[in-house]
Amino acid sequence: MKMVTAYVRYEAFEPIRQQLLDSGLPSLSVTEVKGSGRQKGVTEQYRGAKVTNYLRPKLKIECAVEDGDVQTVLDAILQNATTGNVGDGKIFVSPIEQVIRIRTGEIGEVTLQAHSA
Repeated sequence: MKMVTAYVRYEAFEPIRQQLLDSGLPSLSVTEVKGSGRQKGVTEQYRGAKVTNYLRPKLKIECAVEDGDVQTVLDAILQNATTGNVGDGKIFVSPIEQVIRIRTGEIGEVTLQAHSA
């Protein structure tokens, strides 16, 4: 099992979410975050003074998947988040040692399966 963590622009989220849903991967977590990187700061005028904001808003998407689904998640993110400009974001893939569904006590990859309707 792997945890795919991606930091992307806001406008990239909905197409990523839809593509993952269409691929049968509906489970993900999203957090609003701020960060800095090569994108550097943006200088704006605020009440007559120049203000530089070094922390740019992004969305953090986390998706725990079976090893065989990692490439599907990576493809969805890369296809929808790539603009070719500085600030597109980053993707991290990390191993998951164990997963437990709290409600049922199920352990392992079975916890990653979508519920049947």
